[in-house]
Amino acid sequence: MVMSNEISFPAKLINGGVAGLVGVTCVFPIDLAKTRLQNQHGKMAYKGMIDCLVKTTRADGFFGMYRGAAVNLTLVTPEKAIKLAANDFFREQLLEDGSKHKLIREMLAGCGAGVCQAVVTSPMEMLKIQLQDAGRPGEQHRTCTSAASPVRPYTTDSTPKRPSATVIAWELLRTRGLTGLYRGFGATLLRDIPFSVIYFPFFANLNHLGINEATGKAPFAHSFASGCLAGSLAAVAVTPLDVLKTRIQTLKKGVGDEAYDGIIDCARKIWTNEGPAAFMKGAGCRALVIAPLFGIAQGVYYLGVGETILTVFFRSS
Repeated sequence: MVMSNEISFPAKLINGGVAGLVGVTCVFPIDLAKTRLQNQHGKMAYKGMIDCLVKTTRADGFFGMYRGAAVNLTLVTPEKAIKLAANDFFREQLLEDGSKHKLIREMLAGCGAGVCQAVVTSPMEMLKIQLQDAGRPGEQHRTCTSAASPVRPYTTDSTPKRPSATVIAWELLRTRGLTGLYRGFGATLLRDIPFSVIYFPFFANLNHLGINEATGKAPFAHSFASGCLAGSLAAVAVTPLDVLKTRIQTLKKGVGDEAYDGIIDCARKIWTNEGPAAFMKGAGCRALVIAPLFGIAQGVYYLGVGETILTVFFRSS
């Protein structure tokens, strides 16, 4: 995200948080479809995104499409705030000499933002994926008992129940410690760093093309479109890495699902058992999720939501 240096750091954090909350609320059902499509092994339960959402609604009702949304809505504020504000910080440090923007420095700033984001993203998505995948046909209400993921079952009675994020987090912490919540952290970094390296420089240069010399910023529509285009391109480009991350972080396995012992093992098994096309599962859904997320983020920054909130707060205090 590229804004004027006049915007304060607290305002940037608020803008990032608001953008995340609004964006997640709008696109979460598509993200759920993406997770379930990426986790399909062997016989396909869903033919595509629409089929997945229709079957989910029939089985669990409208709010079934928002399974796991509470985790995202709780943690997306710090996650998006950290990512967007960190990118601004690194850009200001790397480009503070006022020289012409250099692509390599823009990419380094994006890399730094991706690393900072992953600290919050990894446990957030670890919990979200378990909840999103709980209603997938063939998914069994037990954990994989292989050495790759030795985690206790989430329920102890004879009637399996879909667990809450709190139960999953507690069991992971109790049986695996903090590393349990950060399962797949390496895969998260492997996805988020390339995404940020692609997205932020691409958006900055696209947005720069529409800057009005009189106002010093691009029109709302141009910034929104730039965010959508850059986001969708970056999302599709890193889809294979997102598939690896989703598979590794899915603890509860369905019938015929594989257990994976790390990134390389996961990639090898997917290639051998499902073919190269499996690495692009959910690519369309990812583009449909990421494009509006970052388009909305541009809108929040453009409208100055964070600045307005701070102004009202300080006036009333």
